[in-house]
Amino acid sequence: MMRIVKPKNARSKRAMENRSPKAIENTKKALTVRGSTCGVLVQNAMTDIAAYKQPDIKKFQKRNEIHPFEDASSLEFFSQKNDASLIIFGSNSKKRPNNLTWLRTFNFQVLDMFELKILNYKTMSDFKKLTINVGMKPLISFVGPIFDSHPHFQMVKSMLLDFFRGEQISMLDLAGLQYIISVTASGDGNISVYSGDTSNLPSINFRVYKINTYKNKTQNKVPRVELEEIGPRFDFQLGRVREADPDMLKQAMRIPKELQPKTKKNVETDLLGDKVATIHVGKQDLMKLQTRKMKGLKKRRKDEFEDEGDDEIEDVIVSDEEQPKKRKRQIK
Repeated sequence: MMRIVKPKNARSKRAMENRSPKAIENTKKALTVRGSTCGVLVQNAMTDIAAYKQPDIKKFQKRNEIHPFEDASSLEFFSQKNDASLIIFGSNSKKRPNNLTWLRTFNFQVLDMFELKILNYKTMSDFKKLTINVGMKPLISFVGPIFDSHPHFQMVKSMLLDFFRGEQISMLDLAGLQYIISVTASGDGNISVYSGDTSNLPSINFRVYKINTYKNKTQNKVPRVELEEIGPRFDFQLGRVREADPDMLKQAMRIPKELQPKTKKNVETDLLGDKVATIHVGKQDLMKLQTRKMKGLKKRRKDEFEDEGDDEIEDVIVSDEEQPKKRKRQIK
């Protein structure tokens, strides 16, 4: 039998309702967790990454003896306790130095995860001090065909989009677009080139730029856009990867019925995004078709058709006196 937890007061009831499954999910929250050996470089890296996830992130200060790829039960406990589905675990060891493990959970169980080894790192404080307002949504750019072809890089792309996208909104003011996150991988899109060990995979370059707009001197009203790097700057190397279980992934990707688009009969969308519809018209009765009112199209009596069918036609001579007189118009 499943254990049913009943709330004891109104506050716990609201907390349970907030964590319960919804058709439209809450904004995904994140955690940063330190390992038993976590150097200053890894701590600064997690702090800089967390700056772009505010206010939907919580940082743990204590060290924890956790090995995610061997046993992730402690991280699952942290996920359930803090209602967070995204976790960054920082560790530093002789075998895997300066390592960041990115995890994603579903129903408070690990869905998928991967490791990113820090090759080069430049903190935000090394750049010119620029402030970014909290809660701003970034533009995210993925450069490289490998992000659409290799399954490991597809996972990296999906994880970063989930982490930085924040709250889902339908409209956005252009003034709110203050910075852009650029993720670049210079590798080829051919999967067979990188089959086998992940050590031969291309590095991942992570850059953040501030968007500056200036008045355009030309007659065009579109402003002139310039990018200024504000940090942090990372060069990552992809390490170990654990892909999602197919059954769990299918359950996580399921769309509720109330959010599924309603299909309309005989209505399709072409490649250009235009709506194309098919209209079925019933059989038309041409006898009821409305035409122009002409004397030649007027209906005639049945006896007139019979008179026209006679073979003999009599010529009738009418004198001028018997002809009806036409009324003359009076001209004023």
